[in-house]
Amino acid sequence: MSKGVEEKEPMFSLKNMKLLWGPLNRNNPVIVQILGICSALAVTAKLKPAFVMAVSVTVVTAFSNLIMSCLRKGIPNRIRIIVQLVVIATLVILVDQVLKAYVYDVSKQLSVFVGLIITNCIIMGRVEAFALGNKPWPSFLDGIGNGLGYGLILIVVAIVRELFGSGTLWGYQIIPQWLYEQGYVNNSLMLLPPMALIIVGVIIWIHRSKNRDLIEK
Repeated sequence: MSKGVEEKEPMFSLKNMKLLWGPLNRNNPVIVQILGICSALAVTAKLKPAFVMAVSVTVVTAFSNLIMSCLRKGIPNRIRIIVQLVVIATLVILVDQVLKAYVYDVSKQLSVFVGLIITNCIIMGRVEAFALGNKPWPSFLDGIGNGLGYGLILIVVAIVRELFGSGTLWGYQIIPQWLYEQGYVNNSLMLLPPMALIIVGVIIWIHRSKNRDLIEK
């Protein structure tokens, strides 16, 4: 290779893969950065809406990062927040319309929380902290990684709440009928928003107990 020619980094290099997998554990946006808590409380009473919300946020985060990274050199600094909001709002509207067209029942369950994706701190935070300073492909992977990290916590919380609160998962009966006949009763407290906060708190405690160096930082 001749001098002065920069070697192109592989698309799935170790550095890029860390952007994808890091938010699933040591840099999780919910349990490490404490972002996106509100929707974790609101949409996790059932697994299905939690999964749909996780996918929706992942799509919006990934593509808002990608678009803003592509536009970063042409946006004046004084209007960058306005441009970010326009891009994110457009993506959220598209996602909302797709949900209404294909999973209308879940869209009704999510209600206003799909629209509130626009104000999700994770999305704005990744655009500001990463996408505006990096190339499109790493920004896209960063968006996917943080969306998956957010979604992972939502799904874990939803599994616990629906299983012990309703005895079901994805609407299917999991706890057998004979157990109810023996006196088992669903814990309806699990379906209340405060229980989501308690479960998230337990997850944070377990995570930080296993990663004590994060506390020191």
